Amino acid sequence: MKNELKKFVWSSALLALGFATALLPTRAFAQDWDQQDDPPTRVARLGYIEGSVSFQPAGEAEWVQAFPNRPLTTGDRLWADQASRAELQLGSAVIRLRENTGFSFLNLDDHTVQIQLTSGAINIHVRRLDQNDYFEVDTPNLAFTVNQPGIYRIEASDDGTYTAVSVRDGGGQATGGGQTYTLYGGQRGMFSGTDSLWADLQDIGGYDEFDNWANGRDRRYDNSLSARYLSRDVVGYEDLDENGDWRDDPSFGHVWFPTRVEFGWAPYHTGHWAWISPWGYTWVDDSPWGYAPFHYGRWVTINGRWGWIAGPMDVRPVYAPALVVFIGGGLAFGGNVAWFPLGPREVYVPPYQVSRGYMNQVNVSNTTVNVTTITNVYNTTIINKSTTVTNVNYANRNVQGAVMAVPQAAFTSAQPVARAAVAVTPQQIASASVNKSAAVAPTRQSVLGAHASTANHVPAPPAATMNRQVVANHTPPPPPVPFAQKQQALAAHPGQPLSRQELQTLRPPAAAAARPMVKQAPPSKPAAPITSRPANSMGGQPNANRPPQPTPPPANQPNAVHPRQPVPQLPANQPNRPATQPAPAERPENERMNNERTVNPPPANRPTPAQQLPQPTTRPEANRPAETPPQNNRPTAPQPNNRPEPNRPEPNQPAARPQTPPPAQAKPAPPPPHPQAKPQTPEEKKREEEERKKQEKPQGA
Repeated sequence: MKNELKKFVWSSALLALGFATALLPTRAFAQDWDQQDDPPTRVARLGYIEGSVSFQPAGEAEWVQAFPNRPLTTGDRLWADQASRAELQLGSAVIRLRENTGFSFLNLDDHTVQIQLTSGAINIHVRRLDQNDYFEVDTPNLAFTVNQPGIYRIEASDDGTYTAVSVRDGGGQATGGGQTYTLYGGQRGMFSGTDSLWADLQDIGGYDEFDNWANGRDRRYDNSLSARYLSRDVVGYEDLDENGDWRDDPSFGHVWFPTRVEFGWAPYHTGHWAWISPWGYTWVDDSPWGYAPFHYGRWVTINGRWGWIAGPMDVRPVYAPALVVFIGGGLAFGGNVAWFPLGPREVYVPPYQVSRGYMNQVNVSNTTVNVTTITNVYNTTIINKSTTVTNVNYANRNVQGAVMAVPQAAFTSAQPVARAAVAVTPQQIASASVNKSAAVAPTRQSVLGAHASTANHVPAPPAATMNRQVVANHTPPPPPVPFAQKQQALAAHPGQPLSRQELQTLRPPAAAAARPMVKQAPPSKPAAPITSRPANSMGGQPNANRPPQPTPPPANQPNAVHPRQPVPQLPANQPNRPATQPAPAERPENERMNNERTVNPPPANRPTPAQQLPQPTTRPEANRPAETPPQNNRPTAPQPNNRPEPNRPEPNQPAARPQTPPPAQAKPAPPPPHPQAKPQTPEEKKREEEERKKQEKPQGA
């Protein structure tokens, strides 16, 4: 009996060890790629469009019509055509595009914003910049790094040889050609050249029409009532003010109720699904306010009315592609895809592989939920790789009208779901399984979005503009993998995005290191720009072909007022527009580049350029013309003939220049060897001869 007991104990121990050994690779695998495969916790929202704005998804070649509320991330591009504008929102910053502007994200993650500006102008309001955050704007001839919160404007010339950086508030550094220039609030730097960066530092001047438009948009954030109820990092919170109202509920706290919706409306019913890497299927809502309530928080019905509950104010929100639960699939719904919104305290399970820390973040930042509950769901769905969620009683599952179902073809082709909706019965909903993702492989239309049919039929930037290299300090990630190269791998695991390791295998070795759109800035050292007075136009674009020649102030008069040369007008970009599409009408209030504006002097506590940095020569000596020594700090002018000259030059004063000959003379007289050896005029000679004769004449004669 004892021997049998010993055998049982040993066999049980070996069995347990075998189970532990079998589990080790799975858990080790999860830990190995947890942090690597976590997607960014933030994206940019295309929140406002005016005129004609075109969009190119990361890795793709087609340009399509941009769609409001589209999330943008690394590799996405925008082109604001003539008489057009756009606004991007990051939570911690707002970026605005002027017309004829080529823009893209070289990198966008939790701590990095790296922008590629190939032409045009952007206005950036950085509201928060944490210690580990990095914000960089790269143009064809420099990289500008934002050092502190503030308002910035960067303009890139049409041909890539000129950049203007205006710092309304804040501070930063412009780097290019081996030189670094520091700018402070109230300054505008005019940077020309590529191999060598020439800088002209000016006072920033007044506001133009583009600045006034940006300031007006900023007031929506500053005066928002909704900021009292949620974190300002919730992207799109300012749009809630005019489209709903806040009420307090004893069970859920602050609840926002939309007021501009039709009878029978329900969340996630008016919009479409797009495939955006690395999150996968992402909801894009049609409502102008339809961003924050669909990527943060939870939905609830109170007295038959849908209301939205934001996450805790003191926790930075984490973006989610869609806070829904998918149900059905297969024969249960006739091959359709169906979903409903998550309710308060319910755990969101991402369709992509994530770490335990990310799972906690994306839930506790968007609703009040117990961490133990999150852990249990994580172990079931992520560690044990269960595709279904069981033992959860979802509040919105049985709410009348909450479930939306569409055919798979409509789902994957980014069609408006309201037009493609199919009816499902309560019995089908009750018996269907709950899934963390829609097990349907994406298509090309899924990537291009709702306006996929406009591909190659919208204005596109000039090829030279978008293919132009930019200078970068920060090394961006490798270029995105085109969808065509990922499609087969995505079809093998329908509805699940590829991990970073999987993407790496699809990227050719040479392309992994190649970044043809980026030129790494060479090692640089501090340089001092030329300082001049305010320009006639704060917002004038620089001339692409002839950079202005700045006039330095006198050496001993740093505060002297000198007239500024007007900034030449930048030749307008000529975008690639389809032959069937006319150019947009010009906006009457288009920016005038050379208007007179009020000058705002720099703050009194701002250090002068001489105090900021050492004073190396800002231009190569070989290219600088010879200078004439100044006289009394003013250029030497020709002296009139009838002006008496001094007998000798003053101390530290150069000798007088030769006299300008009278018009009647064919040739000017040669200069005397010395200022005192002055030649006599005929009249002087005659008078001298008469005096000599008088002296020689005998007395009394």
